[in-house]
Amino acid sequence: MSVHIVLASGSTIRTKMLSQAAVYHKVQVARVDEEMIKASLLAEDLKPRDIADALADLKAAKISEKNPGSLVIGCDQVLEHNGNLLSKPETKDQALEQLKSLRGDRHTLLSAAVIYEDGKPQWRHIGVVRLRMRDASDDYLSDYVERNWHSIQHAVGAYKLEEEGVRLFSRIEGDYFNVLGMPLLEILNYLTLRGDIAQ
Repeated sequence: MSVHIVLASGSTIRTKMLSQAAVYHKVQVARVDEEMIKASLLAEDLKPRDIADALADLKAAKISEKNPGSLVIGCDQVLEHNGNLLSKPETKDQALEQLKSLRGDRHTLLSAAVIYEDGKPQWRHIGVVRLRMRDASDDYLSDYVERNWHSIQHAVGAYKLEEEGVRLFSRIEGDYFNVLGMPLLEILNYLTLRGDIAQ
């Protein structure tokens, strides 16, 4: 059985993960106002994991409508710290403030994926990773933001674990792929069980 796979995300790391796993796919970005939707869901007192799931679901549903017969993968990742959701920083100052608020403390990354086919959800999963950030100095954090701004401005929490951001952490509990923004192993297992990729 061969099915067309579409990734409803503009994330370069997500498409790279699928490509490196030899999963042929095309990319079609779902245009949604994530911040507005997040604010609306927060106003309804939804839990962070439900917000991640809802955003992934919305992206997959939107692209599935345009791709009948295809499997569409929607993904979203949220960072929860002390009951608050952090978003991608808009400025260097905001990135620095986010990192200062996280240092010396634990936070959680929730990485949601939903797969649609013909406008209907077929599968969903939320990967959970708990991270503890070391108590980095103000000087290091400031220099880190300056050195890495071009990259971390696209990352929730203002860090990328696959780059220098790994130096910010003292402990990580969970699947590395979830940190990168997609529960890759679970997606591969599902596609294999369905027969969409070779066993």
